[in-house]
Amino acid sequence: MELEHSYILDKLSGPIFEIITASADALQLESYVIGGFVRDLVLHRPSKDIDVVCVGSGIALAQEVANRLGKKAKFAFFKNYGTAQVKYKDIEIEFVGARKESYNRDSRNPIVEDGTLQDDLNRRDFTINAMAICINQVRFGELVDPFNGLMDIDRYTIQTPLNPDITFSDDPLRMLRAIRFATQLGFFIDTKTFEAIERNKDRIAIISQERIIDELNKIILSPRPSIGFELLELTGLLEIIFPELIALKGIETKEGIGHKDNFSHTLMVLDNLSKTTDKLWLRWAALFHDIGKPRTKRFDNKLGWTFHGHEYKGMKMLKSIFQRMKLPLNERLKYIEKLVSLHMRPIALADNEVTDSAIRRLLFDAGDDIDDLMLLCEADITSKNPDKVKRFLHNFKLVRSKLKDIEEKDRVRNFQPPIDGLQIMEMFNLPAGRVVGELKSAIKDAILDGEIPNEYEAAHAYLMKLTKEKGI
Repeated sequence: MELEHSYILDKLSGPIFEIITASADALQLESYVIGGFVRDLVLHRPSKDIDVVCVGSGIALAQEVANRLGKKAKFAFFKNYGTAQVKYKDIEIEFVGARKESYNRDSRNPIVEDGTLQDDLNRRDFTINAMAICINQVRFGELVDPFNGLMDIDRYTIQTPLNPDITFSDDPLRMLRAIRFATQLGFFIDTKTFEAIERNKDRIAIISQERIIDELNKIILSPRPSIGFELLELTGLLEIIFPELIALKGIETKEGIGHKDNFSHTLMVLDNLSKTTDKLWLRWAALFHDIGKPRTKRFDNKLGWTFHGHEYKGMKMLKSIFQRMKLPLNERLKYIEKLVSLHMRPIALADNEVTDSAIRRLLFDAGDDIDDLMLLCEADITSKNPDKVKRFLHNFKLVRSKLKDIEEKDRVRNFQPPIDGLQIMEMFNLPAGRVVGELKSAIKDAILDGEIPNEYEAAHAYLMKLTKEKGI
């Protein structure tokens, strides 16, 4: 691959680069745009984040750029790291002085010294990220590519610029980054690089869960996230960072009857869902939806393999998984718990005659997440039988239509019974307790079953009749 000089000049045109160039030349600092910005420029991908390396003080260069941009520019520096940042409108520019790094085995935080451009490129994770373009006026637009990153982009290849064992041992997060880039860009991981990930997989233990989750999120948000999870599984990393997902892998056969590989199925559901939504936590729900199957798997002589109650078992497993993986223990957890626990309900409706009562209960239980639940359940149809898929998708259309009709008519999404527990206590002079809870539930069930409309008068009449029958 050759990169036309005129193309580089066109991409580096505009007032921002003019100011960075003028600032670098005024301070007599040899300066380059580097890393991901250059990679994305080659790949014709949009990028608003610009990384600048200079041989000297990155903080001084950033301050000069901010001064020239004026009051609209926001400047911040991090003295301990020798880095600085300038934000201007929707552009973010990171500045750092060229450096060389060495590592202690127990930490991914390097010992940093001032260095040359070559030192800085040597420390980069992959050849496709180890390219630089000079932005000083005298050499403006000159590409520096010592590790043939252009060639690797042309070959769709991810490999490290230096010895991959040292690269990954020094900073094990780079193993996840290799898989993430392969997933996002549709690239292949070079054989030597892949084998080094396998050898160094246990080094991932020194990486914080937060950094691991950040990379997993980027994989999950890729066009085909299954690629990343298959690579994680093949390298042995997945068993370390997400063993519950690995537990889904495999097919067991008894009396000539086998079940599907639930790991492959889960990745297929995730890919299906990725075609219809870019919601991160809905995609996470796809990963978790069958997580309870290994613990509920049973073989029945009449029914074959069963996974009864796997949705509830999976829901119960989520909190401990979230705690270990440092996923957010807030409304995100509750959202995924809800989707995992309910994901079999719409499928059951689609496979049977749809009753108004069942639709009302689904609407009540799913609340505002009903649309996300339906997307998940439609993605969950992965049968190899095209007629079965066609039938289920047709039935799902009927369920969706029924959901819309019932919601418009009965307003049961997130509804609260029109008579609450306090009113019941006052009406019948009852203390707080079981009887009040039973009466309140009876009203809710009567509405969901279609016995009475979701209105105060109807609920009051029903309650008076019920208490009379119970002698309250």
